[in-house]
Amino acid sequence: MPVDLSGPLMAAFRRAKREFEEAVKKGDKETARKKALECARILKQLSKYDDFNRESYLQKARKWERIAGDIEAGRYGAGRKAKAKPLHENTRENEEEDSFKRQAEGLITGSKVRWGDIGGLDEVKALLMETVVIAALQRPESIQPWKGILLFGPPGTGKTLLASAAAGSLNATFFNVKASNVLSKYFGESTKIISALYEVAREKAPSIVFLDEVDALTTKRSGEQSEASRRMLSTLLTELDGFQDKGSDLMVLTLAATNMPWDLDEAVLSRFPRRIYVPLPDRKATKEIIRINTRGLDISRLDLDAIAEESVRRLYSGRDLKNLCQGAIWNMIREENPDLHKLAELPYEKLRKRSLRTRPLEMRDFEEAFKKIKSPLTRKDIERYEKWAEEFGG
Repeated sequence: MPVDLSGPLMAAFRRAKREFEEAVKKGDKETARKKALECARILKQLSKYDDFNRESYLQKARKWERIAGDIEAGRYGAGRKAKAKPLHENTRENEEEDSFKRQAEGLITGSKVRWGDIGGLDEVKALLMETVVIAALQRPESIQPWKGILLFGPPGTGKTLLASAAAGSLNATFFNVKASNVLSKYFGESTKIISALYEVAREKAPSIVFLDEVDALTTKRSGEQSEASRRMLSTLLTELDGFQDKGSDLMVLTLAATNMPWDLDEAVLSRFPRRIYVPLPDRKATKEIIRINTRGLDISRLDLDAIAEESVRRLYSGRDLKNLCQGAIWNMIREENPDLHKLAELPYEKLRKRSLRTRPLEMRDFEEAFKKIKSPLTRKDIERYEKWAEEFGG
């Protein structure tokens, strides 16, 4: 399939447009003329990728060529305020571009997560920390950092938490992107959203773009896939390639997570050469996760080894363990506060003056919680992940 460069080209057009406006303000006519011609050239290229808007792009390209001609003939300059005004200032096109950028900025999430907040996963954390450090360090030109990292494994194993920790540890701009944030029912919008996302990520570098459930965006291409989906995927692939940032030292790292790595498009996999398996927690990790999720409570009466052994046998993920701890804690709270629900009749101000009665957590609290927490995974599921990790992980 031919690569759709419309996303990177639109980003290049916006850059050339800004540089044109800056040159006009400075009275640098020669640079302004060259940038006007560059805008025209990019718009002509864009027309090749969008049949629906082809004539509109070509019409705009002709306008930019006329501006370049006016500059050369001395009819357009910083001294002529009416004509020096940027061609597309306050136009619907400009407003649309700004709208997509605002949408991308809305995906920025502050991350206070640190590596120590994640229980277990020592090997996974080490691999990810190593990758992030190399991306941030000054290094010889021959040492190139990974630009794309794929975190794969069963649901609930902490993939989002790992991405948050990577951003939080660096104090980097963190874009938490779900498929629903970029998929649009309107033709061409998904492509523009992705282009705007990476443009904002470059502006706010160092940045980490986290694509959650990336399989929803990049499932294997087929004849049944819509033209809009193919264009969106091509734009994403091009952005992952770093088309417009060759030689740039900007740190824009893309982390992606999936529970179904076998469904990913082959071209997508090639953009994520570092693929890290995030497995279910083992006994040691399980005990760490339990300690983290019961902070502030007395757990001296618990047999953590027994709880960990049962949790591993049940194929619990980190999310399951969090729910297990919550279930045990609530069992204790209900026992110690049997009339808790009756307090719901009190106003907020009076409730704030009350406090919960607690006691040390006991094994029977976890025994009750075990009855309610069921893992959706089977041993066969885990074997499939392990096999894929063996064949494609790295």
